[in-house]
Amino acid sequence: MALRQFGELEAQVMDRVWRHNRPVLVRDVLYELNTDRDLAYTTVLTVMEKLRRKGWLRRQRIGRAYAYEAVNSRESYTAQLMCDALATSDNQTVSFVHFLEQLSQEEAQALRTALDVRQLPE
Repeated sequence: MALRQFGELEAQVMDRVWRHNRPVLVRDVLYELNTDRDLAYTTVLTVMEKLRRKGWLRRQRIGRAYAYEAVNSRESYTAQLMCDALATSDNQTVSFVHFLEQLSQEEAQALRTALDVRQLPE
């Protein structure tokens, strides 16, 4: 099953949830989002509920409200997007070459480090 990228507001909500790295209330996400724009509480609640139904967030009751937290890490989401993108290629070797040509020095070093950490079987 291919992973769909988040919509703009979904991505902003997930960014805030991932930054907190703990259960967060809708009002806290709303407060942070409203530094850049003017959103209603119900708008943010609706987005967070949609993300919960899609399996990206889980919730727990805290008093009269729900606190939401990410089911998976940002890194896990990014890795799945990369795998899905690679799966669309008819020639993965060429796709990798094009990908590697676009890496910065820092990104290339991160890739080298990741390959050292994750010794792949031959």
